[in-house]
Formats: sequence, structure tokens, C-alpha cells
Amino acid sequence: MVAALGIAFAIVALVGWWDDHRSLPVLPRFGAQLFAVLLFSSALLATGLSWWWLPLLVIAGAWSINLHNFMDGIDGLLAQQMIFVSVGLSLISWSIGQTALAVGTASMAASAFGFWFYNRPTARIFMGDVGSGSAGLLIFAFGAMLWRLDHALVWPVLILSSSFVLDATLTLVMRMLRGRRWYSPHREHLYQWMTRRGGTHATTDIRYAAWNLLIAGPLAWLAFSHLNAAMPITMVFYVCASACWLMLKRRCSRRNLSKDRHVAA
Repeated sequence: MVAALGIAFAIVALVGWWDDHRSLPVLPRFGAQLFAVLLFSSALLATGLSWWWLPLLVIAGAWSINLHNFMDGIDGLLAQQMIFVSVGLSLISWSIGQTALAVGTASMAASAFGFWFYNRPTARIFMGDVGSGSAGLLIFAFGAMLWRLDHALVWPVLILSSSFVLDATLTLVMRMLRGRRWYSPHREHLYQWMTRRGGTHATTDIRYAAWNLLIAGPLAWLAFSHLNAAMPITMVFYVCASACWLMLKRRCSRRNLSKDRHVAA
């Protein structure tokens, strides 16, 4: 499983590096990502799990790679998210006696912190597709390893990742419902609206960090400490968080529209 993750990581990183330096068409890039996730997921399921899980794992892994790529649009945001999620995964792993997994996730947190120091606003270095895609794969893989140990652990993991999962997923769904070319580049994520509304990269980062530390972190701990009720806790949390996202998105949109009308007048 570790060897499969290493190969999958190399594939995703190579495709991202290629796309950073030369424009790579969507299909070859996405195909390589699917193959990488399929390789790791197959190794994971080969440890004794049902192969019926394979399609769901492949979809989840591919989406994790791409959503982290979508959310890497301002200085420091993805790096601080990696630190938060990695620390959470490490604490969960340590609490259930998985020392190797705890060390692996803690190492990811440490490397993300080292990168964040130079990527925080105003950034001196940037992650690019090679970094964002690799980050998405690793967060999926470590979360899947915890899920393999106890399926209920997927719920606190989902809560830890909620700010990115919600923003990327709801933005994609809204674009589809409005009949837009959802696969084309855009600037409609909530963090992009917040920044355009007049905020800086730093203030937007602080808002996402506040969500993680004040809301997602405590709720993830609650779900982890009550695994029998973790699924309903996560569902209620995501419903409330989705309503919060919609409210903030409309607020940003209205303010931006009012600003445009004022300038036009």
C-alpha cells in the first residue's frame, strides 16, 4: 500500500509539473489522476476490504486532487489548510494507536508549515499544480487509511476538510445548475468572492482559519469522540455549513453588484 501511494504520488506530481510548465489537455491530465487513484485504492482494498468500494474511492480521490487544485488561488490558503487537516489526522491516528500513520501525517503538517512560511501573504513561492494535486492525493490517501481501520473515522475526516470540500463542491454544483461550462476556469469560489469584495489574501486566510479552528475542529473532535453518532453529527454539520456558505456567497454577490452599480452611476 505504501509503495502504491508512492507511485501514485509520483504520477500526480509529474502530471502537475508538466501542466505547470506546458499546458496539458484536460483528458490526459484527468486520466493520469484517475490511474494514480485507482492504483492506490486497489492496494488499499487488497488488504481485505470489499471491491465494491473501488468506484467510490476513485471518485473521492480524483475529486480531492482537483478540489485542492481549485482552492489554491490565493497566497497561503492551501498551505494552512494542509497544516490544519494534517494535524487533525495525526491526532486521530495517535489516539487510536496508529503510530506510523500519526508520524506520516505529522510530517505532512511539518512540510506544509515550512512551505506556508514562504507562501503566506505576500507569497515568495507558489505551489502550482504539482503541489496542489499532490496535497489533494495525500489528504485523500491518509483519510482513506483511517477509513480502512474504522469506517466511522471518515466522518471526522470530512469535517476537518469541510471548508475546502464545501466551497469547491457547492461552487461546482451551482455552476452546473446555472448551465455554465463548469469545467472551464472561473473565479466563483467563496474565497475568491471574499477577496474581490475588498478583502486581502491575509484576511480571507484568517476567515478560513477561524472556521477551521472555531467550528470544524471542535465538531470533528465531537464526531471522533462519539463515533456511534458521527454520521448524523456530520450530516447536520454539513447542512448548516452549506446554508452558511449560501448566505455568505449571496452577501458577497450583492455587495459586489452594489459596488458595480455605484461605479457605473
